[in-house]
Amino acid sequence: MRSSTTKIWVEGTILAALAMVLSFIPLDIGSSFSISLGQIPIAVYALRRGPKAGLLAAFIWGILHFPAAKVYFLSVIQVLIEYPIAFTFAGLTGLAATKLQKAIAAGDTITARKQIVSGVFIGALARYFWHFVAGWVFWGMYALWGMSPVVFSLVMNGISGLATALVTTIVLLVLYRMNPTIFVPKDTLR
Repeated sequence: MRSSTTKIWVEGTILAALAMVLSFIPLDIGSSFSISLGQIPIAVYALRRGPKAGLLAAFIWGILHFPAAKVYFLSVIQVLIEYPIAFTFAGLTGLAATKLQKAIAAGDTITARKQIVSGVFIGALARYFWHFVAGWVFWGMYALWGMSPVVFSLVMNGISGLATALVTTIVLLVLYRMNPTIFVPKDTLR
């Protein structure tokens, strides 16, 4: 059992590192809009291993922003919200793992696809909720076009979250079509 658990955590750490590498691909438009490709490996891992493992891998991804010098700092609380907390919530994609794996085992392609879509959107919505909070509270003074901080953060983080969720969903659906067993681990932590 211990060896199996170690393999699961090593897998999560490797995918968190891959997420960080993908974060270096420049998909930023302006100062407030971006598509986060790092969400892809975190979503795959969370759908393979469930929410507990997904949350830990996503937390590691958030922490990796510090040594990689990809942290935008206004205050300590803002940094905590936008990196360890927000990125950790991306692991909630794993809430759809059990239903997805049951659908794959049953050969139910429609349900499997629905679970991938719902899991990805849960993780992206949860993560970008925290980015919205930080945008409203801490970055609001930089709102463009005279918008209120709430509206500006909602629009910019909403568009970024939606774009990230759409790209992640498309990639995961392609992966599912090519090899559905990528979402079914041989060993299990649960």
